[in-house]
Amino acid sequence: MVSAVIYPKRHSALVKSFWQHTGDGISSRRAKLCHRAFNDGFLAPRVDDSDDNDQVHCAYHKSIKGPLRYQKVRLTDGPEEPARTRADSLQEEKQQSKDDSILFVEERYGRNLDLSRAGQAKTAIRRRIAGALTADVDLNHMADIVCTDDSMRKVPGFSEEDVYLYPSGMSSIFNTHRIMMTARGNMKSICFGFPYIDTLKILEKWGPGCLFYGNGSAEDLDDLERRCEEGERYLALFCEFPGNPLLKCPDLARIRALADRFDFAVVVDETIGNFLNIHVMPHADILVSSLTKVFSGDSNVMGGSSILNPLSRYYQALKKKMGTEYEDNYWAEDALFMERNSRDFVSRIARINVNAEAIC
Repeated sequence: MVSAVIYPKRHSALVKSFWQHTGDGISSRRAKLCHRAFNDGFLAPRVDDSDDNDQVHCAYHKSIKGPLRYQKVRLTDGPEEPARTRADSLQEEKQQSKDDSILFVEERYGRNLDLSRAGQAKTAIRRRIAGALTADVDLNHMADIVCTDDSMRKVPGFSEEDVYLYPSGMSSIFNTHRIMMTARGNMKSICFGFPYIDTLKILEKWGPGCLFYGNGSAEDLDDLERRCEEGERYLALFCEFPGNPLLKCPDLARIRALADRFDFAVVVDETIGNFLNIHVMPHADILVSSLTKVFSGDSNVMGGSSILNPLSRYYQALKKKMGTEYEDNYWAEDALFMERNSRDFVSRIARINVNAEAIC
């Protein structure tokens, strides 16, 4: 379902902040589908079943999923359409031919798959993020891959069921913060190190605010420890490992020790390091990541993920909240593109590492 919100002009600044920072919203592929569905008459008016007005007719009630090129439906009821000219018919045939050509290229060269396989694609992405699926295989052979404990990020009890997908990396951070507040209450957060700016804005603008340590230094941790000893309490510490764009790495071991001592969660953004190069899960309660960058590697789709650590003291509370608060809004076409792009993630990271070392 896609909704539009009409708001008073006086709230424009707040609405702009939400649109700018949170990463929620619809992707261009989803917008294109909705736009075409609207133009082609597939979006029917909603009818109240209790309405006895016989003049209200809905030509088509059944939900249509996927691009129109996969669905050909003829409306049978309601008022007749205006007579179509030959020019209209030729234009429609030209557009249909163009759509068929695009579909052929996408499917012939493996750049897209049938939307009915979106569920399998999301499963493959979660397994890839979990570390259980490292081979460059298509969806037909995904079930042949045997998962072992060693392949699941080396964390006892962890599985792909602890991986949650979002439309973008910022959406995963925004919703992690939101669900954390729902599970633990409204408390200030800590932004440690110089982050991607939207992360700081989310922590500042949604909730009670945040304590910002831009340098991410040992002296900053000394100050945080002093504040906690004086009775200040915090929801969670958010950091990147390494930071974007300065590539500075926070002292996760000391952060973890402080978190255990003073009861706050640790959320680590592993986007830049990626889970093939760094193993930060033992230090974090939640891992977040943007899949748009190296995981996809093709600059044609967005996505994000959030991972719960089953060894976290907050795991049960967070898992319960995820069960009621999480909504899978990752658009089917985007999931298909992301899955296809990420099949060679392991080999690409190996090449990136060699090239980065040569440059350094």
